[in-house]
Amino acid sequence: MNVVAGIDIGGTNTACGLVTDQGEVLSKEILPTRSFTDADSLVKAVSACIRQQIKDHPETLLQGIGIGAPNANPYTGTVDYAPNLSWKGIVPLKKMFEEELNLPTFITNDAKAAALGEFRFGAARGLSDFLVITLGTGLGSGLFANGQIVYGHDGFAGELGHVIVESNGRMCGCERKGCLETYCSATGIVRTYKELNPQAPENIDSKEITRRALDGEEAAREAYRKTGEMLGFALANFTAVSSPSTIILFGGLVKAGELLLKPVRESFEANLLPIYRGKISIKISELHESDAALLGAGSLLFEN
Repeated sequence: MNVVAGIDIGGTNTACGLVTDQGEVLSKEILPTRSFTDADSLVKAVSACIRQQIKDHPETLLQGIGIGAPNANPYTGTVDYAPNLSWKGIVPLKKMFEEELNLPTFITNDAKAAALGEFRFGAARGLSDFLVITLGTGLGSGLFANGQIVYGHDGFAGELGHVIVESNGRMCGCERKGCLETYCSATGIVRTYKELNPQAPENIDSKEITRRALDGEEAAREAYRKTGEMLGFALANFTAVSSPSTIILFGGLVKAGELLLKPVRESFEANLLPIYRGKISIKISELHESDAALLGAGSLLFEN
């Protein structure tokens, strides 16, 4: 059986696993990204995991590697100044994995990988113009237009998370202030919640805020309302540039359901240019959260 290895490198965790072209994840393992101080040690650990997974599935033949990573450039094969990773500068990640595993390797931004996964296996099947928003440690975005993913001239098109939505606002990992992801992401909602509830534990995370919101705590619900309003506002503005038929939301924050979706949709429709109103649907990803990133990364091989 032919398989590809999907690798998803996030600011918090890195996932790797074996994926078939039918969308089945045969195996997967999660490693804490922040426990690796440099890219080389992470590459070696992930490569070791993949070798073990192949040994555990002797019926498979590994065809290549697909990688989704923050600020990954599909043209150069590098990760460039990723704000949510501890690595500095420009890292030749594609070359590093090719040298370690001696297999063809493709790399792209993690949110663009997610968009490829949705296009091949998820909520975007049959669509030609859509936007995928990943709400993780940061906010990622992958845009399809006319049936093709949009990379731009340098490979970095579609950085919606780093559109400034608040002049002189919150400091972002990209070293600018007021970026969307500082408000609409797992880390962003923690900052909002702490502003609303100064008595919150210092180490509180987005999962706990979601639990509190679903339990009816007012500060947590208000944090989701503010997050949803800001996200809907930004999506309405981005629609004027990209005109997608569908916007697909993915990530841990969407587990809050209507606590997030209701303010997103209301703010989105309220701020849309009239010619777009009533035309665009906002959906939740159909892919299982723990598998979606691997399917997206694996899709790089299927597409190429």
